[in-house]
Amino acid sequence: MFFSQAGARPRMWEASPSEHKKWVEVFKTCDEENKGYLSREDFKVAVVMLFGYKPSKIEADAVMSSVDLNTSGILLKEFLDIVRKKKEAQLYWNEIRHIFTAFDRHYRGYLTLEDFKKAFKQVAPKLSERIILEVFSGTNNFQE
Repeated sequence: MFFSQAGARPRMWEASPSEHKKWVEVFKTCDEENKGYLSREDFKVAVVMLFGYKPSKIEADAVMSSVDLNTSGILLKEFLDIVRKKKEAQLYWNEIRHIFTAFDRHYRGYLTLEDFKKAFKQVAPKLSERIILEVFSGTNNFQE
């Protein structure tokens, strides 16, 4: 999905001036007719240029449904906000992937209970085994 679906939201992140400039340049490049906005197709091309993939119909629909009815597309300010949120989500998921990889010591693509226990012993050595088991099993009964 285009935006984070996890319960925890990515933290606010600000683009560097050079990154912001790049986003504006991509907007201008994709707005070939200097309309002042990006059409659905223009937006798809911009995402390919910035993120290296073509957005799905669902992603494009979600973005286009948020467009002001008085305009025919995505204005620069809206585009910059969309790209910033996408970048935040990308950084958030990269961080999660990095943490998971650190826990997945045998590179299996999943965590066993033993992997989970070892990881928690390193990051929270005083946490009770009962809580670790409940977190691993996905129950919400832990109280200490």
